[in-house]
Amino acid sequence: MEEAKILKNGQLAIPNQIRKKFGLKPGDSVKFFDYDGAIHIIPSVKNPVKQAIGILPRRPSLGGKLLKARARE
Repeated sequence: MEEAKILKNGQLAIPNQIRKKFGLKPGDSVKFFDYDGAIHIIPSVKNPVKQAIGILPRRPSLGGKLLKARARE
């Protein structure tokens, strides 16, 4: 577990090992979430559409097969 100190002006330095692991560079944005009493820091998605490419399978979904079957009935 990495540790960092909060400076007087509220800045927080993300440890080098974490920045390298997640590819964070100067100027990148992160989001802060309060979840169940813990602070979570999540790298912001630069291009959500590009990031989503490849998530869904290329083959036809079961929903599509069911709709075709229903249309034949």
